[in-house]
Amino acid sequence: MIDQVTGAGALPFALQLKALLDHEARCQPKLCGLRVIESAPDNGLRMTVKLRDFQVREFLSLTRFFGFSSETFSLAVNLLDRFLAVMKIQPKHLACVGLCCFYIAVKTSEEEKSVPLASDLIRISQNRFTVHDMMRMEKIVLEKLYWKVKAPTALHFLRLFHSRIQQQLDAETKRSLNIERLEAQLKACHCSFTFTKIKPSLLALALLALETDDPHECELMPALREALDALQETLTVKAGELVCVRELVAKCLSEYSSSKTLRPNGQRLRWMISGRTARQLKHSYYKIAHLPTIPEYTC
Repeated sequence: MIDQVTGAGALPFALQLKALLDHEARCQPKLCGLRVIESAPDNGLRMTVKLRDFQVREFLSLTRFFGFSSETFSLAVNLLDRFLAVMKIQPKHLACVGLCCFYIAVKTSEEEKSVPLASDLIRISQNRFTVHDMMRMEKIVLEKLYWKVKAPTALHFLRLFHSRIQQQLDAETKRSLNIERLEAQLKACHCSFTFTKIKPSLLALALLALETDDPHECELMPALREALDALQETLTVKAGELVCVRELVAKCLSEYSSSKTLRPNGQRLRWMISGRTARQLKHSYYKIAHLPTIPEYTC
């Protein structure tokens, strides 16, 4: 039910929304753990906001490199944030934790034929741990998340809200509300720790609300505002709360598009798939040293 938003077999909007909202709070990162990350000093000994954001950009690079779906990326971010919010990990373990979250998301969201070998994923991502390390870490991640992998992400809400609004617009204005652009904007938001503490439904609504600020889409505004007002009422979101999150989204997108922001870059991954390297991908991970044991301290 979480996955199916549109199509012939899709449930009515009200039922889909209720199903997502019922699971939303249970699949959110714990605020106490997020505050610990937010307050951590950048001394190389503690997990920080900067390190978290760097790992999410790695997810985006890998997603683009392999051609994985937006669902895979959004789920990987959700799994990472939920795990970091309940486990105090050292920075040296973040790459392994992150790749495990990404691999779990890949196996959950992608077709089986598209799932790479763990050894290939390690080599292409240029990490220095073994498949054994990764499998051990994957078990830890799943156990700490109580094996609850699937989660309602902001992407699910965004697609559901977009589909609902499209039903209320005429054919001409439908084309103006581009879901691909909205999903790209959501990915940029995921790269910022700021939005880990915001409910997925509210983030999705704020992204759509930001469309009403576009001066080039004047004809779209009345119908869109009416549809957004209806959604806001259904979600019982206060006007001030929506305005605040919309401003955060606008600031994030502005910073993300600036030349000063470090964006995901898949270029460094491409050298890994030369003919010689491709022949070495399998069976080469055994040469890499194992990671030290990870202490498990909950927040």
